[in-house]
Amino acid sequence: MTLLIDGLIILLYFGLILFIGLYMGRRENTLHDFALGGRRVPWWAVMCSIIAAETSAATFLGAPGEGYNARSLAYAQLVFGLILGRIFVGYLFLKPYYTYKVYTVYDYLGIRFGTISKNYVSALFLVMRTLASGTRMFVPAIVMVLAWQMYAKGGTIQFSTKSAGLQPYVWAIVIVTLLTCLYTAVGGIKAVIWTDVIQAALMFGSAIVAIITLLYHIGGDSWNLMNGVRTLGNLVPETKNHLGYFWLGWEPQRTAAWAKDQAAIGRHVVAGQFSAWEWVRSVLGSDYTLFSALIGNFMLNIAAFGTDQDMVQRLLTAESYKKSRRSLVTAAFMDLPIASAFAFIGVLLVAFYALHPQHQPASSKDVFGSYILNVMPTGIRGLVLAGVFATAMGSLSAALNALATSATNDWYIPYFAKRKSEKHHVTAARIFTAIFAVLMILIAVAFAYVSVVDPNVRIIPVVLGVAGLLLGPMLGVFLIGMLTKRRGSDLGNAIAITVALVGMIFLSGQHIDLMNMLYPPAPGANPTYKLPTWMPVIKWPWFGMFGALIVFAIGIFFTTSPEAIAQAQQQRALADREESVPVALR
Repeated sequence: MTLLIDGLIILLYFGLILFIGLYMGRRENTLHDFALGGRRVPWWAVMCSIIAAETSAATFLGAPGEGYNARSLAYAQLVFGLILGRIFVGYLFLKPYYTYKVYTVYDYLGIRFGTISKNYVSALFLVMRTLASGTRMFVPAIVMVLAWQMYAKGGTIQFSTKSAGLQPYVWAIVIVTLLTCLYTAVGGIKAVIWTDVIQAALMFGSAIVAIITLLYHIGGDSWNLMNGVRTLGNLVPETKNHLGYFWLGWEPQRTAAWAKDQAAIGRHVVAGQFSAWEWVRSVLGSDYTLFSALIGNFMLNIAAFGTDQDMVQRLLTAESYKKSRRSLVTAAFMDLPIASAFAFIGVLLVAFYALHPQHQPASSKDVFGSYILNVMPTGIRGLVLAGVFATAMGSLSAALNALATSATNDWYIPYFAKRKSEKHHVTAARIFTAIFAVLMILIAVAFAYVSVVDPNVRIIPVVLGVAGLLLGPMLGVFLIGMLTKRRGSDLGNAIAITVALVGMIFLSGQHIDLMNMLYPPAPGANPTYKLPTWMPVIKWPWFGMFGALIVFAIGIFFTTSPEAIAQAQQQRALADREESVPVALR
């Protein structure tokens, strides 16, 4: 009976989302409406949509895992760079997009440089977003499969991806993806945004409910939540005695040694007895530091919200670039409490599993999912499970709509349907939505297989790492266009992007992993191939910065063609003339 109540709550959520999505798509007759919502969406709805899109199910379940591993809110400090990056995007990128009235951000590259730059970066987006979003779809499948196992067995289960095998995950992935694809294909961007408003509220509400229930259980099943806070302070002393270190992710026993080591490094550097290169290598090889938060994540968020059509498309639906900027910056500041809440859930789970080890899963990425399924009360569990699916469907619907818009606008219309009607273009966008849904299913199933074979695969680095490898080179091209007037060309951009993609494979050490996969060592032996000891291996928060710097450093040596300069000036003059006409006369 209790599981039936949870199931009804989830079904009610699915029904509500489908109804809103299909209702919003009843008058999508032009690509302008399907892709941009007629540029009539309120700024606060755009803000909620941004939050829903970036807070995927990987964040919902993965961020608590990161907080659990670090015993701190270290994951949340990445938001500092996020805020700075979005302010930069809001004041540099958005106005040109509105000035040139682009359908996709890659239209801007076509105007600024030419067709080759537009097509190259658009193709990178299609590959990157399909891979990253497909990988994310495995996460809600985990919860759906384990919830079904609980229902079938009628009680507590051991949270393990291996125990179920691959087939149940395939069905779960297909169900969630097809439901999302249905309302996205019919409703377009308006369906995405208005369902995202509900999903964002449900997602954050679920996090607050989870924190309350964890404090209740930690505090001895008492609604005096201060009991839980006191117990947390005793079991995870970083939260009580070392608040700064708790945020930064350094355990007390490591803090003194770390400070001593850094002081020693400083003295040796000054005395010329120690190379600072070792310190640089340690910073670039770390996921969560203030440097990665303020520098690496700063660049990564410029890339995500300036060049990734998945994120930028909702920004283009606001009435003006100023309202779009308000949506973007407000959502950035909202991310700090959201990321802190999910990381704090992980810290609370450290205390909970110390008190209740019988519920502890084998893998840290499963700590929140196990708690939801095995411990949460009836009704609340259904609400939080709905929150998991809300985050998954919110990010997936946005990705499907952006991919379909880019494929239609950047590839199909210019080469196959220039003279076709608007109705035909909308139909093509809906077909592309379905095609990308199928591709994401295949990718999610492949990642499910990897996770079943190796349950210790971490969610956050995989998802963000896939995106970062391609977003960095994409950002480099946009920075050349935004920061210079006559530098960069189609040929130069193509060369720079190619060099950057190859360079990022080497800088991230993935070529070594590939070689050891192709030529594995003998059982029990050390890996055949290793990086030189002097070479840093950069972690995913730095991918965006290094990829962008490589492209920018190479691309600025090329000069923009006179034809591209003339085309950009002509487009700008046309936009200025339209701006001078009163709205009532347009």
